[in-house]
Amino acid sequence: MNQIPAQVGVLGGGRMGAGIAHAFALAGASVQVVERDIESVTQARSRVLAAILVSIQKGSTPESLEDITARVGFSTDVAAFEQVGLVVEAVPESLELKREALSRVERAIGENAWLASNTSSISISKLAEQLDRPDRFCGMHFFNPVPSSKLVEIVVGEQTSSDFTACAVDWIEELGKTPIVVRDVPGFASSRLGVAIALEAIRMLEDNVASAEDIDAAMVLGYGHPMGPLKLTDLVGLDVRLGIAEYLEATLGERFAPPALLRQKVALGELGRKSGKGFYEWAGEAN
Repeated sequence: MNQIPAQVGVLGGGRMGAGIAHAFALAGASVQVVERDIESVTQARSRVLAAILVSIQKGSTPESLEDITARVGFSTDVAAFEQVGLVVEAVPESLELKREALSRVERAIGENAWLASNTSSISISKLAEQLDRPDRFCGMHFFNPVPSSKLVEIVVGEQTSSDFTACAVDWIEELGKTPIVVRDVPGFASSRLGVAIALEAIRMLEDNVASAEDIDAAMVLGYGHPMGPLKLTDLVGLDVRLGIAEYLEATLGERFAPPALLRQKVALGELGRKSGKGFYEWAGEAN
């Protein structure tokens, strides 16, 4: 069994990055979260602290708040990653943005450190094209919300080493989650299926087949899904769904073309829970 690195870095402290930092901190690692500016650092710190508090209140960890938070640091400089054994990139879903971020991180970490991307759909091999050590890079796709989600996709790029794949599987199991290993294809396994269902649900809403609540109820009560596709899209973020759909349309064809309703809501800033409104109202829950 490969032990989780003693020091882990997370690039990006949004909802996903904060959740990933929380998961590794609860597993005993010292975690460094790097954000783009002081304001973002403050927001990231609040997210991680809130997640840790919930875990303590639920009895998910025997440690105190002070013990866990003492292991979590925040910075605006990737130099904070100098001593880490693993960095997980969790910046917005953009090929160029992620490429730039990963190259910057690779220059800051040691030669023996591992690097992973939390991308939900972008090719790991494409992201690795500008890296000097692509064999030490893989996809590590966590799900939202990270604390309660049990699944992590380990995405194997063309040059990802088998040693790294084995390590990643062990680390995810140590986090108390279930890893699945998938080949580097557009949308991997989960996003391809999840987006297909979500896009059809949005088209049904456009066609006035039923209300958002009733469409979701059909999947929850009829098929046993824990959450309907429209509410899940609100949690993931409509902008995130749109970005993935556009990428899948470009790589897999028009069946993944984003519905007009999705584009309209993103243009209006109705991004789901994080903006306070999407297909549902999320009063007081925006972040």
